[in-house]
Amino acid sequence: MRSSVDDIRNRAEAILPEVVQLRRQFHMNPELGMEEFETAETVARYLDNLGLEVCTEVGGTGVVGLLRGSSPGKTVALRADMDALPIEQDSDADYASKVPGKMHACGHDAHTANLLGTARLLAEITSGGEKLAGNVKFLFQPAEEGPGGAEPMIADGAMRDPDVDAVFGLHVHTNLPTGQIAVKEGVSSASADGARIAILGQGGHGAHPEQTVDSVVVAAHVVTALQTVVSRETGPTDSAVITVGTIKGGFRSNVIAPRVDMEATVRALTPEIREALPGRIERIVKGVTESMRADYELEYSFGYPPLKNDSAMAQLVSEVGQRVLGDECVIQLGEASLGAEDFGYFASEAPGCFFRLGVSDEEKGLGLYPGHNPRFDIDESALSVGMSVMAAVALEYLSQ
Repeated sequence: MRSSVDDIRNRAEAILPEVVQLRRQFHMNPELGMEEFETAETVARYLDNLGLEVCTEVGGTGVVGLLRGSSPGKTVALRADMDALPIEQDSDADYASKVPGKMHACGHDAHTANLLGTARLLAEITSGGEKLAGNVKFLFQPAEEGPGGAEPMIADGAMRDPDVDAVFGLHVHTNLPTGQIAVKEGVSSASADGARIAILGQGGHGAHPEQTVDSVVVAAHVVTALQTVVSRETGPTDSAVITVGTIKGGFRSNVIAPRVDMEATVRALTPEIREALPGRIERIVKGVTESMRADYELEYSFGYPPLKNDSAMAQLVSEVGQRVLGDECVIQLGEASLGAEDFGYFASEAPGCFFRLGVSDEEKGLGLYPGHNPRFDIDESALSVGMSVMAAVALEYLSQ
């Protein structure tokens, strides 16, 4: 990497105002997964104006930009997700969501703006005389929050032509102060699978429960019993989560419901536990329902795999981060998150590292609420940190 750390940081600071405006534009106009039409159009136009090769409609609404180097070499990919969440925002900021029931509650607007800024930073550096041996791909992915956009992008060739040799991404985190990044070697995020469970009873009058099979009562026992899969069937030093996120059934207070439908998210950090969970869940659901004279239907679906950071790529991010930010600003994480990320699909195609970007500043009153909260917001000055580290990582990898 010939560009100095100071040069990279200065360039990032210079373009920060533009990147903040991009982030606010995305924030005010959130789009759900596979509906990111305006966002993708803005991304494609910006990349085209930088002189990059641009492909649109990759895996749906995905966009891929390619910055070709001046000589042959490896190809490094940098990824950002673009989708918002179906959450009503609680904010009086002048850049709050204009779309009822939708908001960027997980920072994907910041990821998209950050990667656009990184593209501009690298384009300026290479056009300013620095020789780039190899290529940089910019992956703008739809639907990370669901149904998942990484797999369709990969199937559409996002990691080929030229083939990607390493891939990096970041996620904003409100549990880190602005100016810091955090890196975890090995497994850093959990798998995310799903279970749909229907409890089938026999309906009737609320005054005569003995003539019915109360699906609501059975469902309550199922929800409670499922928690023993984690507390009594998973080792204390291992990790798993079973969260029943929705439960629906019944008509009114004096009617015993014949059916209750539930949806659960199931998380694990290791393949062994992940593979064991469906059987354990069904055994409990079957046992509880049979013992209470009910029946059940279970539909289990495997979703995102665990995200595993390559050790060499994680070390690269740490070393570059220390040069860009200082040793004290790079945190080594000892524990993985039970959150899930479909960046894991990209990291299965090429060695990769997904790291965390601190965006919390208590004095500014920003970054105080976690992701998926209606009051989620970030300290936008952190975007210069994100751009600097991402650009420096790409340059360092290609220079090796």
